Amino acid sequence: MAKPPKSVGIIFKHNLGPAKRECQRLRDWFTQRGITVYTEEMASRSHLNQCLEEETSIPDTVDWVVVLGGDGTLLGAARKVGRYGLPLLGINLGGLGFLTEVPLKRLYKDMEKLVAGQIEVETRLMLEASVLRHNAEKCRFSVLNDVVINKGALARIIDLRVSIDGRFLTTFRADGLIVSSPTGSTGYNLSAGGPILYPNLEALILTPICPFTLTQRPIILPFTSVIEIRMGEHNEVVTLTFDGQVGFDLMDNDRVIVSKSEKKLKLIKSPDQDYFDILRTKLKWGESSYNNASQ
Repeated sequence: MAKPPKSVGIIFKHNLGPAKRECQRLRDWFTQRGITVYTEEMASRSHLNQCLEEETSIPDTVDWVVVLGGDGTLLGAARKVGRYGLPLLGINLGGLGFLTEVPLKRLYKDMEKLVAGQIEVETRLMLEASVLRHNAEKCRFSVLNDVVINKGALARIIDLRVSIDGRFLTTFRADGLIVSSPTGSTGYNLSAGGPILYPNLEALILTPICPFTLTQRPIILPFTSVIEIRMGEHNEVVTLTFDGQVGFDLMDNDRVIVSKSEKKLKLIKSPDQDYFDILRTKLKWGESSYNNASQ
């Protein structure tokens, strides 16, 4: 049983009326219970080549942070306050999310339990990626979900030479490459045919996007692995993206280094549902068999 919070932060989705209104309601709800509240609106999505750590007005002394929005809003909040080690609670204002576990209709019911100290925190592995150009570091970022190398819409297949812990693995000829954490395994990785990993496992997933050679398949690596991806000579537009929200343009012969981050994200679990409930609902497992059986 955890102690009731003395102060909390609320981060809400940019330019979304329902999120702003719910932030006000929740702030009043906390205030009535003697809990100090700090609020912040999430900025609009970052642009290319802005490899800078994002600032936040939420103090690092709050007990936890509530995120109002969707999974994308929580990913942004993780970059802002995750480095403080603050536990995050995701409240989904739309459809069910993998990260924003609590639906709006159950917000205050669950919040009563959390404020009373019925709180369980899960630790998630994060990734750290850096870009080396002529042996000089040009960019570094910590992310929760994935690091993705993608070619432009009209570009040809790109060559990506991959080494693991200094040992050559293969050269992927593909539309791109995804390095995913277990948390991110249900994102772009899943769409590209990669495996689903239980989110608090410690492992890395390497998944090619539309590989030219069909025998090049996703591979699960130890969490201690250091992945080096060297760009070929393409003369094409190739972009590195972090959690699908921050981007950086790559050049020929750039090296992208991805490894486990020293930072870890703390997520507050929903009191009323577990990961398998979310997975089953989100992926609609069993719906067709149920419908067929009921006919």
